[in-house]
Amino acid sequence: MTLHATIDRVTDRIRERSIQSRSAYLAKIARAAEEGPRRAHLSCGNQAHAYAAMPDKQDFAETRKPNIGIVTAYNDMLSAHQPYERYPDLIRQAAHAAGATAQVAGGVPAMCDGVTQGRPGMELSLFSRDVIALASGVALTHDTFDAALYLGVCDKIVPGLIIAAATFGHIPAVFVPAGPMPSGLPNDEKSKVRQQFATGEVGREALMAAEMASYHGPGTCTFYGTANSNQMLMEIMGLHLPGSSFVNPNTPLRDALTSAAVQRAASITRRVGATAPATMASASPAATMAAARIRGFSSIRSASAGFRPGRARKTYST
Repeated sequence: MTLHATIDRVTDRIRERSIQSRSAYLAKIARAAEEGPRRAHLSCGNQAHAYAAMPDKQDFAETRKPNIGIVTAYNDMLSAHQPYERYPDLIRQAAHAAGATAQVAGGVPAMCDGVTQGRPGMELSLFSRDVIALASGVALTHDTFDAALYLGVCDKIVPGLIIAAATFGHIPAVFVPAGPMPSGLPNDEKSKVRQQFATGEVGREALMAAEMASYHGPGTCTFYGTANSNQMLMEIMGLHLPGSSFVNPNTPLRDALTSAAVQRAASITRRVGATAPATMASASPAATMAAARIRGFSSIRSASAGFRPGRARKTYST
């Protein structure tokens, strides 16, 4: 496919003006990667603190299992993030099945413009991106993780998580979506009720009923706004498993895709026998596929070696 001439020119300009800063970044990430898994350099006392609450801590301390850090934007006030409530348990189970362990490294705030529009809270919307990046960094600085799963959707949360994932580019990263809300009241019908309310034809009760029939359950908004568009972008960039962005929450397929994301994260760590990704590891598929059988589905495939691997690097035992 031929790249559009304007996009090609803009890309060249960005590449040219960022060559020094990008080279410095890649060198920094390469140095961090060469040091190997961070927990290999922690003292026994440091590690004991990190594993104290883990049910399988003894096995973890004595083996070479990869440990996956979970950075989550869960809260149950926002529909897009409410499904993440049950993800840590699901991820731990999938990690155990994949021969790995998983811990919630930390949480980040998540706000919604749909709630704060017209209110003073809207002033914090863009600022929250930097808070999310910082909070993610705080979570990952414990140096006990061999890969990271980022749980977040919506237009400030995902950019903040990406900033953190790029800053910790030596840690393989997979982004895990929660999925869209099932369709509710069509937008045309909702708009009609709003117009009727504005002209006094219906009261607030009818307006509220229409709004709640539109936004009616867990998942991202029922229109193609920034939450859903940036989920598509994550998939295009290879940071989601292919086909995972628009599967509804709390369904067997959604759970299977989440489990497959865990398998992918466990497979791209720098533990013994692994190769090192150049930067953030892509979740896109390429050569090897792992099948996962679930209830009404014959199989789905976990992502595999879609990232651009470097040469085989050193491997580490702890």
